[in-house]
Amino acid sequence: MIPIRDINPSKTYPIVNYSLIAINILVFMTQLGQSDPGKFNFYYGLVPARYTTSDLLSHFTFGQQMFSFISFMFLHGGFLHILGNLWSLYVFGDNIEDRLGHFRYLAFYILCGIASGISHLLFNLHSHSPVIGASGAISGVMGAYFVLFPRAKILTLIPIIFIPWLIEIPAFIFLGLWFIFQFINAAGSGGAGIAWWAHIGGFVSGIVFLKLFEIIPSSGFTEKAREVTARKTTNMLQVIRPLGPMDDANLYATIRITSHEAAMGTSKIVNIPWGVQNRLVKVIIPAGVREGNMVRVSGFGKITPDGGRGDLMLKVLIQEV
Repeated sequence: MIPIRDINPSKTYPIVNYSLIAINILVFMTQLGQSDPGKFNFYYGLVPARYTTSDLLSHFTFGQQMFSFISFMFLHGGFLHILGNLWSLYVFGDNIEDRLGHFRYLAFYILCGIASGISHLLFNLHSHSPVIGASGAISGVMGAYFVLFPRAKILTLIPIIFIPWLIEIPAFIFLGLWFIFQFINAAGSGGAGIAWWAHIGGFVSGIVFLKLFEIIPSSGFTEKAREVTARKTTNMLQVIRPLGPMDDANLYATIRITSHEAAMGTSKIVNIPWGVQNRLVKVIIPAGVREGNMVRVSGFGKITPDGGRGDLMLKVLIQEV
């Protein structure tokens, strides 16, 4: 299962989430430039034996040992590794940042990453293999999402042979299945080279840290930051449930935009239920559109008796985020 997007709008721009994605990319580019990537990963990755074996322990200062608990979560083992991690962070991180606030979200992310590293260390005390990757910290984000938005829909790609199958899955099912899969692999020691216990530790710590952070009241500085980063646009991806009279070949639904988007024009990706699947359609909203105006999407209505197809008529609803 590959998450495409969550159907869960956020009220602020996730500037910390975007920054974390950018830092991971920059560090990965630094890794690609290393003449000895194995040595680089051993030094900046998290190697359990460095903390439990006296021969290795003597080669690193206290500061270097502590820094590895931070640096390991910004390293990656290849293009697919970083792509999968950062896409999951993009999908789930914005709503957690929106809920906690920018600065608390950054602290939350780092703490989840550290907790995931400790979890991996405890279950692999004498391993000489460095664990690297943001997946532990991102697992914490997913754990928080599991608690905060269990019924939010995750638009999910399920590849069946060569046929892409798009369906909406409630977050508690998607993330619950994901966690069970991690636990099964960790218990069975499957998937050599994958830090399953880091994923599990990150997910559980995300739930725990979320509860702790929700007890701590947000500061006035956090609220001012929310005002500065408030969104002026609705989500790029919107889900609609079109309906239409029996004698009308067209289908009807609403599309939500802000007054800023109405004035400047915008485009949206609309997710339309289509049998047991979903289809994605790009919709162009022209500048100067007004409340109640209709936007036509040709060919996405009902099938007519002559084999043609009606249109999808979207009524513009202007509302602020």
